[in-house]
Parts: sequence; structure tokens; C-alpha cells
Amino acid sequence: MKKNLVTYLVKKFLRFDKEQPFIFISALLAFLGITLGVMVLLIAMALMNGFDNEFKKKLTIMNYPLTVLPKFYGSVNQELLIELESKFPNLHFSPYVQSAVISKSGSKLEGGYIFGVDFQDEANVNSVLKKAIGDQQFNKFDVIVGKSLQEEYMLSKGDKLMYIFTNVEPGGFSVTPKLKRFHVQSTFDSGLSAYDKAYHYTSLAALQTLLHMPSDMYDGIHIYSENPREDIVQIAEELPVSVSIKGWWQDNVNFFAALEMEKTSLFIVLMLIILIASINIISSLLMTVMNRRGEIALLLSLGTTTAEIKKVFLYLGIVIGISGIIAGVVLGLSGIWVLGTFDIIDLPKDVYPTATLPLDLDMSDFFMIVSGAFVIVVLSSYYPAKKASEVDILTVLRNE
Repeated sequence: MKKNLVTYLVKKFLRFDKEQPFIFISALLAFLGITLGVMVLLIAMALMNGFDNEFKKKLTIMNYPLTVLPKFYGSVNQELLIELESKFPNLHFSPYVQSAVISKSGSKLEGGYIFGVDFQDEANVNSVLKKAIGDQQFNKFDVIVGKSLQEEYMLSKGDKLMYIFTNVEPGGFSVTPKLKRFHVQSTFDSGLSAYDKAYHYTSLAALQTLLHMPSDMYDGIHIYSENPREDIVQIAEELPVSVSIKGWWQDNVNFFAALEMEKTSLFIVLMLIILIASINIISSLLMTVMNRRGEIALLLSLGTTTAEIKKVFLYLGIVIGISGIIAGVVLGLSGIWVLGTFDIIDLPKDVYPTATLPLDLDMSDFFMIVSGAFVIVVLSSYYPAKKASEVDILTVLRNE
């Protein structure tokens, strides 16, 4: 019976009161504020996660999951490569030689790095380059360039591209930079213009010849792994002291730390929308308490307990808050679906491989948003509920 009383009073106080319309308007504003806050938070967190994952995907491809590097000259060689391939047959390895270069086409210059690789091995560790390699056959001094550089230089397949190497050779009384023309054989597109302009790929033999390196010596070994954070520990145990291994994330610690801090800051700032909306819940409930003081005092005098009165106003605030949270979740998930499905916002094509926004709502973020909003709603409802239960029966009835 008493449970029905609490339910009846909650429904009664939620109805529009013609004599006190501002109470209903205040509750409506609280509902809309919480709805807006939850919706914006869900979309914002999905955007942050989407861009975070997109950058991780690109950095993983172009920076490679794992890389073996020499501590001393000549310590990364064919013998080490064969040993790693035999001990870790589930992984893919691609030895490389690297040099800083300046590419030149007409009067245009661009700095970058050229990698000498075995194209067959490289295709197994780099999905972007695998598309560019395809079924083509490459000669010794053929080169694969990035799409951004190809468009800037207006290169076509078979064109010659001049490379200026940073190491120099003695020539009489002076030193001169080493120059070499390569034939452009193909183009890769990583989706990130910085890599497309800076990275170039040629044959391993070509770069070893130009840099006067033995054919069995490398500058490093790229490794493709599905679980690099686990495999790096196992590989490190098998490596000699003359070489080291690093993961792609170790070169980008500050970048992802900044993204995580930005995500946390955005979460806190947007949660303030819900906090501000909760003030409307407090004011709405307090106005309801003041407006219904006579009814509350009468109920208490007829045997209703203070705990039941507290429940009425606590449930009243929770109903408003949960309704806003549910509406916010529905609108937020709908917004994520619309933005991720339709080309509403244009993204720079030279940076992102997709025209639609990258959205990925993590379940931990979802539960954090919903639970955080619920806690704010409950705390906002508690104070007015407590004040309602403390109504002085004698004073109110005497004045009424």
C-alpha cells in the first residue's frame, strides 16, 4: 500500500501544474540538459577513440610493429635474420637498409628517407606497400614513392627521379654529394601525407651498392606481429647483446599520452554539462518541496514516514535524470550511426583514407558516461529529498 503511495505521489508531482508552470519547465530543462550532455559525451568519446585507433593503425603500418636495430655496426646481418626466422616461424621478417636523402624533380626538393628492401619480404610486413608491389617485377634501381610526392612532382610510371644522398664522396680537393637517378615503378598510399612524402622504397641490392655495404649486412629488420607487446619480450630474450628491439609505440609515447590527456580533459569538461543540468533538478525539486509543503505535512500527520517522503522526491529526481540519460543514449548512438554511415562532414583526403568520420565507442567509456551521469543525478536528488523529509508539521499546518 505504501509502495503504491510513493508511486502515486511521484506520478502526481511529475504532472504539469497550471498554477506553478515554472516547476515543470525547470524539470524539463534538467531533462534536456542531461540528454544533451550524455549525447555529446557519447559522440565525443566515439570520435576520440575513432581518431586514436585510426592513427594507431597508420603508425603501426608505416612504423612497423617491431624493429630490430644494431647497437654496433654490422651486428644486424643475415646470420641473425636466419636465426630469428627459425625461432619465430609465425612472424614475418623484412631486412632493410636505410639512408636519408633529398629527392629532386625540376626545381622542387623534398627531404626524406629511402629504404632498401626485399620487396617480397616487405610485402609480408607492410600491407600498404603490398598493394603498391602487386605482381610487378622490380629492377635493381626501381623505386616506389608515396602518393603525395607523386602528385607534387607529377610523376608517371617509368619517370626518372633524382636522389641526393646525405653521405658525401671525396672528389679532388672537395667532397661532393652522391647523386643517383631511380626509375619510378609504383606508388603507395598510406593515408598520411607526411609518410607519403618522406618515405621511398627501392631494392635492397641497390642501396647496399650505393652505400658500399656488404650484401649480408643490414641497418635493421622490420617484424610484423599480431601481438607485438607480447612478442617483443620473447624476441628480446633471444637477441644477442649487440642488437636491440623496439616497438612502434615506443617512438610515439608522447603523442598517445597527449591524446589520452585530451580525451580525459574532454570527458571532464563535457561532464560539466550534466553537472549543470543537475542544478536544474535540484531547483525543480526544491520548488516542488516548497510548493507542496502543506501536502507533505498533511501526509506526515496521517502516518506517512519521513523515509517515504524522502523516497518520493529521490525517485522524482531519479526519474527525471534516468529519462534524460536514456534519451541521451538513444540520441547519442543514433548520432554515432548517422555520422559513421553518411558523408556529412568532409575529412581531408590527404590525411584520412575514408570520407566518413572514424567512430568507435568503447564499452568502458559508455559505462563510465552512463554511471557518472547516474551518480550525479542521485546526488542532486538527495538534498531536496532530505529537505522534504525535514518539513516541520506543526509550523506548516498552523500557517496553512
